[in-house]
Amino acid sequence: MSHHLFLLSPSDSPLYSLTHYSTKPTPSTGSALSSNLPTWSTSAFAGTLTALSGASSATQSHHVQGGGVRMGGGQDRHVIQMIANASLDVIEEVMRKDNAMYLKSVDKFNEWTISAFITPGNMKFILLHEAKNDDGIRAFFNDVWELYVKTMLNPFHTAHTSIRSPVFDTRVRASAKKHL
Repeated sequence: MSHHLFLLSPSDSPLYSLTHYSTKPTPSTGSALSSNLPTWSTSAFAGTLTALSGASSATQSHHVQGGGVRMGGGQDRHVIQMIANASLDVIEEVMRKDNAMYLKSVDKFNEWTISAFITPGNMKFILLHEAKNDDGIRAFFNDVWELYVKTMLNPFHTAHTSIRSPVFDTRVRASAKKHL
């Protein structure tokens, strides 16, 4: 099971991204898109369905511990980024209605659920995930926010620029391993 984190500035420019593969077993599910289409259409447009579902060719499959072969899982980074960017409108709409910082399950695309965390400075933390884990995701977002604030307090870091700190990356990965 994979998780994809994106940190976006208030102007929606990317500052940091992370792909985390959980060691928890992956539930076996079919493609939600192909299950709603007749069989004659899935064979004719197999490449399109593969690209839309976030999967890749069989040669780029990702093996998950405790499960079978999982197609995609971050191999098609451009599809994951497209899903995250497409969810920004929904996130901003929910932000106007709700004053909460943690926005759970604001959008869904095939098997990906999008959760978000909005800081008081309008930074957006977006997480694409496959399984429901509200408490773990909330704790993960709080840890990432704390790490982000510490990074911004560093006098050698310029605000709203890419975060390239190996310490930040290591600590975010440790938090993802702990909570996701």
